[in-house]
Amino acid sequence: MTTTSIDVERVPGSREAWLASNRQGLMEALDRVRRQIERAIDARHPADTTGTSGDDSREPEPTRTAAALGHLCTAFALSNFERDVLLMCAGAELDPKLSALYGRAHDDPRRAWPTFGLALAMLPDPHWSALTPAAPLRFWRLLDVVDPAPLVDSRLRLDERILHFLLGIQHIDVRLAGALTPLTPSTLADEAPSPAAIHLSTVLTSDDERESVISVSGPSVIERRAVVAAACAALDRRMLMLSAADVPQASAERDSFVRLIERELVLTRGVLVLEIDESGSGADHAARRIAERFRGTLIVSSALRPRELPRTVTAVDLRRPHALPERLVWPRAGLDEVAERIEPVASWTDLVLPEGQVRTLGEIAAHVRQRETVHERWGFAAKSRRGLGITALFAGPSGTGKTMAAEVMANELALDLYRVDLSQVVSKYIGETEKNLRRVFDAAEDGGAILLFDEADALFGKRSEVRDSHDRYANVEISYLLQRMEAYRGLAILTTNMRGALDPAFMRRLRFVVTFPFPDASQRAEIWRRIFPRETPTVGLQPDKLARLSVSGGHIRNIAMHAAFLAADAAGPVSMTHLARAARSEYAKLERPLSDAEIAGWTE
Repeated sequence: MTTTSIDVERVPGSREAWLASNRQGLMEALDRVRRQIERAIDARHPADTTGTSGDDSREPEPTRTAAALGHLCTAFALSNFERDVLLMCAGAELDPKLSALYGRAHDDPRRAWPTFGLALAMLPDPHWSALTPAAPLRFWRLLDVVDPAPLVDSRLRLDERILHFLLGIQHIDVRLAGALTPLTPSTLADEAPSPAAIHLSTVLTSDDERESVISVSGPSVIERRAVVAAACAALDRRMLMLSAADVPQASAERDSFVRLIERELVLTRGVLVLEIDESGSGADHAARRIAERFRGTLIVSSALRPRELPRTVTAVDLRRPHALPERLVWPRAGLDEVAERIEPVASWTDLVLPEGQVRTLGEIAAHVRQRETVHERWGFAAKSRRGLGITALFAGPSGTGKTMAAEVMANELALDLYRVDLSQVVSKYIGETEKNLRRVFDAAEDGGAILLFDEADALFGKRSEVRDSHDRYANVEISYLLQRMEAYRGLAILTTNMRGALDPAFMRRLRFVVTFPFPDASQRAEIWRRIFPRETPTVGLQPDKLARLSVSGGHIRNIAMHAAFLAADAAGPVSMTHLARAARSEYAKLERPLSDAEIAGWTE
């Protein structure tokens, strides 16, 4: 299959003139088929002849070629007979004379439709293989066989999408409209393309890469789309976006879905971009389901490069600064000067929290994803510019998962994550704190990153009764931070270990508040079940006994990693013995005694 196709919107010259010429060529092709069938009928019924020769000579090809028909035949490698079968079906929709002719050929005016039997009997160069399931007409769903019993007598009907294409009308197939989204190249595509975009466009035009999988990975979905848009713009191709969440689960349904997408790419000169919103095995599986069945070039866009993709030819990693458009490199460089960039690796499966907290985190992600819809398209921004920023407070003891939850948000939304240590930003000098905060927000504004303000107590805890100018200005600093957070176009998260120290007036200005509780025994057991990577060899671990250690998730991770090093040094799997030694070390660091009750039943 070739991607040669026609895009009416991009045809040079007058679109109206092209449409008129294409339609005229289509009508001439239909006239040729009509005359061919008339000849066959007259040859079969000489008494019905109205002056035609009655022989079986071929009708000459028309001098004018219908551009859409020509591209369709080339793209799907149709034989002349298959082309004429397609035209027979188009004629039933467009030419009343042909419909009446079908009734005459059937000796039954009520059967005014084309059948495969008529095509075999009346068109030149017939071949039975034209209507096999593997042949182009049925494989690419160009026509439908209605009530196939038997096949030669079944009604043939042109697919609606193909009918519109022959007339020069472009639209996404209605069966795909809810999942496949055409994306107009962004303004970034008009700039000098980045090295990543140049490399991607080269791969897309390579004859050797017609059936390949290309991974475009990076934390920002905006950056990934910009790179693909630049490559597609350079090749005059369209981006068709598909979310992995919209891929059908049932195998048969998925096969039909993929086939229609492949056909759509040919008809629109499109490039399929499969977007994966989350990382991990689920994302890899979603990409693999499509890649295994997809014919042609597939671009997989994700925060992390999916593993075990078939036919992977190239990988474009946007985490490398040279791969980014220059315009996007500078905002990131500015942020690196004032904040610490965190590489998000945590996913939803790593979080062990009560159901209510997980639900709230999901709602935060939904607010970020749907900002443009609600604020712009649904008019909330026009009604009021206040309170449009998405702000959240993560409150809870140290090690309960606040930073991990921010990582999950970054992975879920495919955004950069930057941590700002407020204890380092706050200054004793009047005006310096505000200046530092301004630098952070100004640098982050263009990048759309998630800002994580750690140690919020350092700033909020300063609010007190106003005794002097310094106290008064501390309140100004807090107000400035909240003001910038509310106006920030990305997601801003504050973390605190002491929620009770925060003023209720400030709490009202935050859109979300998520409390991270100290994990109970059942939650600690679940953390222990998930803490070791799949690759880590373990033996005889007992999560319920390990859950007796009254420590948070952060300390559990420390103990697990310490035990892994002990096991690796002993050239064996991680056991309860290694965990007991690691637990003693962690408790000593915390200056807490490790009781016999906590490690009762552990083998050493």
